Amino acid sequence: MTRKQKRLAVIVGGLAFLGAATALTFVALGQKASYFYMPGDLATADVQPGQRIRLGGLVEKGSIVRGQDAMVTFGVTDTDETVKVTYKGILPDLFREEQGVITEGAFGADGGFVADSVLAKHDENYMPKEVADSLKEKGVWQEDSDE
Repeated sequence: MTRKQKRLAVIVGGLAFLGAATALTFVALGQKASYFYMPGDLATADVQPGQRIRLGGLVEKGSIVRGQDAMVTFGVTDTDETVKVTYKGILPDLFREEQGVITEGAFGADGGFVADSVLAKHDENYMPKEVADSLKEKGVWQEDSDE
């Protein structure tokens, strides 16, 4: 093998390695991505059981039921539709009814949403951006008068 052929083989091998690394990165990012939905969006969305998504909205009033072993069920609503969410773990301190929430998880085979993380607003002036934008689109969002 001549010097020129060796150099070409090293360059081709390096490009093949970079191409494989790029492809693996995109595949890994695609699998990790979780899409955001409001309860009303789920009727038209093609969400498969087991597919990770973010479900956001308001915690439905009167829907929080605490069970054994830190099991909690509650409803997430966008005032049109409601999705029942099951979560096992400690909820954020500011989690309460009629407040903005984003849950991450997947729908089970039975059709119920099983969350593995729950994110709640962190002070009285904040609502998760995705939830606020979706509520504004539906005309439900009410701006605070003190802003």
